[in-house]
Amino acid sequence: MNWILLIIAGLFEVGFATCLGKARTVSGAASVYWMIGFFVCLSISMLLLYKVTQTLPIGTAYAVWTGIGAVGTVLMGIIFFKEPADFWRLFFITTLIASIVGLKAVSSH
Repeated sequence: MNWILLIIAGLFEVGFATCLGKARTVSGAASVYWMIGFFVCLSISMLLLYKVTQTLPIGTAYAVWTGIGAVGTVLMGIIFFKEPADFWRLFFITTLIASIVGLKAVSSH
């Protein structure tokens, strides 16, 4: 169950990074709404990360959390913010995914 919560926490990290990215592209009330989304996602992500570190090793949990956030944020940047999707960028994102899977495979919890 804690691994599922850790994945959800990582997805909320993607959410807060995406909200932050959107907030800088708009102005006025829309910017405020995106910043509210940022703080809500940030709070949920941190709360879930805190909860899973009660049973999972902090190093593993943090690495997986940031990895999910990094991969998800890069993908959101490519899809929604028109960031480049060149070979090397996708190659290293793939190696990051493999590392996350590897950490899960060798974790004792």
